[in-house]
Amino acid sequence: MILQARLAQRPSGRFFWIDLLKAVGCILIVLHHMAFYGPMSDVVAQAWPGLMSWLAQHARLAVQVFLVCSGFLTAQVMLSLSDVTVSTVLRMCSRRYLRLVLPLLAALSLTVLLSEMIRPSFQHDSLSAVPDGWQALTHVLLLQHLLGVEALSAGVWYVAVDFQLYLSALLVAWLAQSLARQGWGSALHWQMGWVALLTVFSLVYWTHLQALEDLAVFFWGAYGMGWLAWYARTRWSVLQRTLVWLALGTLCALFDAKGRALTAWGVSVLLLLMPVLGSGLPQAANFGAKFVRWLSRISYPVFVVHFGVTLVVNAKVSSLWPSSTIMNGLGMVAALLLSLWAGDALHRLTERGPVTWRRWMAWMTTFMASTGLAIWLAS
Repeated sequence: MILQARLAQRPSGRFFWIDLLKAVGCILIVLHHMAFYGPMSDVVAQAWPGLMSWLAQHARLAVQVFLVCSGFLTAQVMLSLSDVTVSTVLRMCSRRYLRLVLPLLAALSLTVLLSEMIRPSFQHDSLSAVPDGWQALTHVLLLQHLLGVEALSAGVWYVAVDFQLYLSALLVAWLAQSLARQGWGSALHWQMGWVALLTVFSLVYWTHLQALEDLAVFFWGAYGMGWLAWYARTRWSVLQRTLVWLALGTLCALFDAKGRALTAWGVSVLLLLMPVLGSGLPQAANFGAKFVRWLSRISYPVFVVHFGVTLVVNAKVSSLWPSSTIMNGLGMVAALLLSLWAGDALHRLTERGPVTWRRWMAWMTTFMASTGLAIWLAS
């Protein structure tokens, strides 16, 4: 019964501070991609070079926020499972895949068509090449980067990595309980021991190997700190938490890679302090809290759909006002607002209702048809 309840809902939106982190991270990622790809940001950078440089170079650290929060929420589910069997792993893995892929396929269906519609009048490096059937299939299977295939949208790599991380967490839980059933110690101790090892190895070694950037092990440092934060909140004393997180902070400072580890560590500290800070706002009807919860809820749809939206705004603004700082700045604001609107629409379209393979088939067919139409438009 507990497992069925866990599977019936996504472990998100339950804590105000997690919602706030996801909301801020969502905005930063959209702005980062706009600043990184241009061309609107190239014009705005002439007036505000420091801001555009920061967004292009450092706003990407928001990815660490999502990784830590994902690990935290995944641990909440995994550590509550009393019996992890092969069928449990397959069922939960299937649901995670569908949760990730349904919004992605819908967003990519739009992106490939918008790209071909603006291609004749918008020649820019941010446009991917005309897609083909094999490229589309690799995106459906979340294998595009592992197979060296060009991504059709910014941030698709993260979706694949998120799925890999969740699958690896499931395998850790299954293996731990399998050993416990054989009488080899406690499943919880096995599970947390492996999570700690994966976290440390990632922070010290894997995260410094560029060849691993498309694999889950590269990101287990941030993901694992989120996982450990949930475990520490429910199992450890204040002294134990303090000592472990001081050790993790020292490790991050010594082996930090471009600020990623320390950012993840800071987010994990905030999650540890949530009981002190409070899990929500006193007034449930507060507009700010409602907005944060809404933005957190649509953060993933915004993440997968914003690139196509910003491509169109970039193309339109650069054709009408190629050198106007004010209009290009307003264009960036408009792209952000339109991305939020599109994300909300995508959330209503793909994340509400039952998550089934029938719906996957419908969206997969839509995506393949959109790819075919894009190829036809380019011919």
